[in-house]
Amino acid sequence: MKRCGLELHHLEQLDFTLSPEFCCSIRNTLGLKIKASNVKMSVEVERKFLCSEDMLEILEKIGVCVGQRQFHDQYFDTPGFELTLRDFWLRKRKGCWELKCPISTINGTGELSEEQSLAAKLCTHYKEITNLPEIQQRVKKVIKGSCGDTETTPSQEDELWLSKLDLVCFAEFTTVRRSFTLEEGVQIDLDQADFGYHVGEIEVLIPEGGDVHSAQEKIRNAAQKLGLSGDQQVEGKMNVYLKRYHPEHYAKILSAHVL
Repeated sequence: MKRCGLELHHLEQLDFTLSPEFCCSIRNTLGLKIKASNVKMSVEVERKFLCSEDMLEILEKIGVCVGQRQFHDQYFDTPGFELTLRDFWLRKRKGCWELKCPISTINGTGELSEEQSLAAKLCTHYKEITNLPEIQQRVKKVIKGSCGDTETTPSQEDELWLSKLDLVCFAEFTTVRRSFTLEEGVQIDLDQADFGYHVGEIEVLIPEGGDVHSAQEKIRNAAQKLGLSGDQQVEGKMNVYLKRYHPEHYAKILSAHVL
């Protein structure tokens, strides 16, 4: 059984794609300097699953544990939910800003088999933006210039640019995450949110414009190794949080066919 510890030599030896958020968290927590060239950003293809009692034991046998960490998330939107109703998710995690954007087209060739179609149905895919000026410009575009011609720069305090864009925090929670890596660049996270929800995620990162169907196939293979079955999407932390604490917001998002 492999020990689950986050040490420098683990990062040096592992051959997998690190997400920008993961690298940012490591820098903040351990002071490690991870070169930007090592971060292959961009489209996050993901399937969520409910954790069984033996899931951790299975993962420790078939994967490499890269550590356990805790992080606090804050999600922001306008009072009229102009971001989330368009499936844009702006969050701040451990001092790092991220914007998850919907992907309008799916790249891949050929017709899908029944198994491939099911794999696609169970997965979500978002582009992740972590550059603050780009995030600010994208948010301004989505909310249709409601902030006028006001310019924002990365050097401005959070409170200032959030105020200018009329953004307020609508969700806030803490997660304890244990992460594992499998072959083919697959990462598996086991999340325990502080509001009592436990969920797993199988994730593959691909370059923007990359083959989403290939990523979905890797996720399907990983799911088989974990013994996962079923053809229904599993709710993510945000779904459960909004349903429980902000049902009106949740209902509007459902009506917009976002969740």
